[in-house]
Amino acid sequence: MPLRRSYTASVERNVLWQGEFASEPYEAAWASEAIFFVRALEVSPDFSGSARVQISADGIHWADDGATFELPVTKEQVTFCKVRHFGGWLRLYGELDDEASITVLVSLALKE
Repeated sequence: MPLRRSYTASVERNVLWQGEFASEPYEAAWASEAIFFVRALEVSPDFSGSARVQISADGIHWADDGATFELPVTKEQVTFCKVRHFGGWLRLYGELDDEASITVLVSLALKE
């Protein structure tokens, strides 16, 4: 049995999300599965919010994948979302309430 190829990319580091946000896109056409990990470095009081996975064939034009997940609500908490059957590119997208903000570290674990 061949060894499966895997790679973990740091997509966002110490990035503040407020209002409408999108992570940096990442080209992952070679992978058959992916997991987005979001770790909160700082969160505003009473924070709540969610993100959704978007896919793209070209890294420019985006469509919702249908997968959504809650963002971390406390400092150092980690949440994640598993993704399969995606196009060539992946990213996270969302919209937060006016008073909400979160500073994140986003990793994307890919596996063939």
